[in-house]
Amino acid sequence: MKQLAIAIIAAGLLMLAASAKAQDSFERTLAESAAARMKDAASAAWHTAQQLSAVALGLIGVDYKYGGESPETGLDCSGLVRYVFQQVTGITLPRTAKEMSRVGDKVALEDLKPGDLVFFNTRSFAFSHVGIYLGENRFIHAPSRGREVEVVAFDKGFWQKRFNGARRLVHAMPDLMPALVGEAVAAPIEALAAEADTQP
Repeated sequence: MKQLAIAIIAAGLLMLAASAKAQDSFERTLAESAAARMKDAASAAWHTAQQLSAVALGLIGVDYKYGGESPETGLDCSGLVRYVFQQVTGITLPRTAKEMSRVGDKVALEDLKPGDLVFFNTRSFAFSHVGIYLGENRFIHAPSRGREVEVVAFDKGFWQKRFNGARRLVHAMPDLMPALVGEAVAAPIEALAAEADTQP
């Protein structure tokens, strides 16, 4: 009887150890899968930034129009940014440069990447003008009446003196990145749960 009790206890301990090992394996696999998905999400964000630049460059030469929101009738600075983001991400940004300056994450001048928004004081108040950073010290914007969408150098004195800051939306848009993060976590959980259900 004593030997039977010992055997039952030993079997229970073995089952607990096996269960703990399976749980540990599940958690490690989940972490690896989530990390891979996050890497894919980062890659997707980089690709989105490249697309933003490409679509914006396709608008060079479009006439400036105050309040303009389409290439056919003209674009103002925020209209240009809104149009590009809408085309690439399907996300509708706020209408004015000032409102856009509150979206996303702050970015230091030295950390700018393609797709970041750059803001300037061109109308005697902060964040009155916005453009899209293209890389290599250049940005694209819709400047003012009588002019067209153009690419300019960031290091020109005019722009340096009026620079108000920059924001990164690609990694911070509530409707963009969290969806990718959600996929990164949900997919491996579902796959591993399905796998666990098929195990004896």
